Amino acid sequence: MTLEALLAYAHLLAILALVVFLSSEAALCRAEWLNAAVVRRLVRVDVIYGLSALLVLATGLLRVYFGVKGSAWYWANPLLHVKLGLFLVMAGLSLPPTLAFRRWRRALDAEGTLPAANEVARVRRLVMIQAHLMPLIPLAAVFLARGYGH
Repeated sequence: MTLEALLAYAHLLAILALVVFLSSEAALCRAEWLNAAVVRRLVRVDVIYGLSALLVLATGLLRVYFGVKGSAWYWANPLLHVKLGLFLVMAGLSLPPTLAFRRWRRALDAEGTLPAANEVARVRRLVMIQAHLMPLIPLAAVFLARGYGH
């Protein structure tokens, strides 16, 4: 039971970190606020966001395999697949912003230029889609935890 509580705690901390750094990206990625310091900060925030996403996945899988309910119970529930599917969609949507942030930093370092406002808006839209998908994952989780889907 102690292991279950510690796994749940670690998973929750990872989720909170993911939310904090995704929110930070959304706040920073605005054309009207973009300057050299923000471009560099976006790259660092994005790295931490990616690491927190990996921690969410790792701690979630640890809960599946070492949690009280057992992996057979989880893998048989379609809500787990909904959660993983949403997580993978978010991961896919995070790749273009990650590449853009790094491209912006390279352009800044090489030429001293900032990205065009329309490019910033396009990247921000992808970040915002992720931010709006994120709350659907815990919604599926609460139903999963209460046995729905079986």
